[in-house]
Amino acid sequence: MENKMFCFQCQETAGCKGCTVVGVCGKKPEVAAMQDLLIYVTKGLSAITTKLRAEGKEVSREVNHLCTVNLFITITNANFDREAIIAEIKKTLQVKAELLGQLTDKAGLPEAALWNGEESEFDAKAKNVGVLATENEDIRSLREMITYGLKGLSAYSKHANNLVQDNPEVDAFLQRALAATLDDRLTVDDLVALTLETGKYGVQGMALLDGANTGAYGNPEITTVDIGVRNNPGILISGHDLKDLEMLLDQTQGTGVDVYTHSEMLPAHYYPFFKKYTNFAGNYGNAWWKQKEEFETFNGPILMTSNCIVPPKDSYKDRLWTTGAAGYPGCKHIVADENGHKDFSALIAQAKECKPPVEIEHGTIVGGFAHEQVFALADKVVEAVKSGAVKKFVVMAGCDGRMKSRDYYTKFAEALPKDTIILTAGCAKYRYNKLNLGDIGGIPRVLDAGQCNDSYSLALIALKLKEVFGLDDVNKLPIVYNIAWYEQKAVIVLLALLYLGVKNIHLGPTLPAFLSPNVANVLVKNFGIAGIGSVEDDMNLFFGA
Repeated sequence: MENKMFCFQCQETAGCKGCTVVGVCGKKPEVAAMQDLLIYVTKGLSAITTKLRAEGKEVSREVNHLCTVNLFITITNANFDREAIIAEIKKTLQVKAELLGQLTDKAGLPEAALWNGEESEFDAKAKNVGVLATENEDIRSLREMITYGLKGLSAYSKHANNLVQDNPEVDAFLQRALAATLDDRLTVDDLVALTLETGKYGVQGMALLDGANTGAYGNPEITTVDIGVRNNPGILISGHDLKDLEMLLDQTQGTGVDVYTHSEMLPAHYYPFFKKYTNFAGNYGNAWWKQKEEFETFNGPILMTSNCIVPPKDSYKDRLWTTGAAGYPGCKHIVADENGHKDFSALIAQAKECKPPVEIEHGTIVGGFAHEQVFALADKVVEAVKSGAVKKFVVMAGCDGRMKSRDYYTKFAEALPKDTIILTAGCAKYRYNKLNLGDIGGIPRVLDAGQCNDSYSLALIALKLKEVFGLDDVNKLPIVYNIAWYEQKAVIVLLALLYLGVKNIHLGPTLPAFLSPNVANVLVKNFGIAGIGSVEDDMNLFFGA
């Protein structure tokens, strides 16, 4: 039977092989088709921009941002709005045609750079340009791994762009690498090298966003966050974009409306800048996949600033708003003006008409252990290691998801020896950040650095520990890497860690479906990549327990 679609970019893809009828995420075939076409035309645009740079011609910031947004739109659970994606394809085709006219030499351009069809042709074209258009499974595997890494990189770049921070070198690489996935001359070895180079620029992209966030909002600091509710109407903000949060908090001052974070927006509470807002209430709920029940009970409007959107229930769909690269058909979308400003007045007006949130839990959680905060505690941490109070660190960063098998991470955290400390970032922390795991000499046993992009902090912490202990190899540190993944930002984090030389990373709950057996073997042989086992087996493996 002919596939209605094909997508295997997320961890939950059907049968760990690929979604062929409808996405596990809720993505319909007709949306998947337009996402495939958007990637294709963006690859074509990238081939042109790469050639323009080779001719010594300038590529504008606007074009760089277009490529970035296009990739971000196709990240898992970001945008389900077919019409919005079609509009982006048309815009990309127009820009591509304009830039094509600026090229002196058009020889050697791929078909994607030259194609310019009408909307009536989009569906037919999409059928021939998706993942399976590459027949060789090893080449396909590497092309997709690079593309997914670039999608993750695009997300980090986009959030930095919103804070008026750009890295033209990262933009140029993103486009060069994207164009390279069309080049049939590249061998498996060439693509393996490009995969590692993607990791190199992943580090730069995360550094860019880290600098943008800390430059605007200060360095995260140890913070206790309330997980209960107040009695005022509220707005729930989810996703990753701190600039959106800043604008929302500015506009809700004096309105009687509180603002709560959800999922990956939790780490906003750790930044000093946001502590001045008295209506910044706390964090509501857990990881992204629980949003159907949590958005229901919240009662007020929800603002999705990026992924991860779960197709909403009718009962709260009229309260779900999107902005940036996010989108869902039938939900109201807020667009920035030419200066980047967003008007949230309609959303705030809706909030005033809503009941306060229903309390689903109470208490507090502690976070804010990004690199500068941990460096400030360095003496205490080093002493704890030297005294034997801390035997090992366990990096448990990454993503959460719906699969029952992810209970593994809760049980793993509970089973850890009492002389271990968890280093985490991303929404994977919701599997264990509310457990009572205690502390070691005043150091909490769960150190939350922040969002998935703050895995950069974990890399810096590891490199700092390497320096402090006078080691010549980061892999000699007493650190275990047991990382959960879900979508493409986790892919760029993984590639960044590989570029930094980190080996023996365990990845779960399943290895990516987009890894062909041969490519998986390369990762195993060269980097020690492995999956997870049972909690008991992994305790024995990591700790000899």
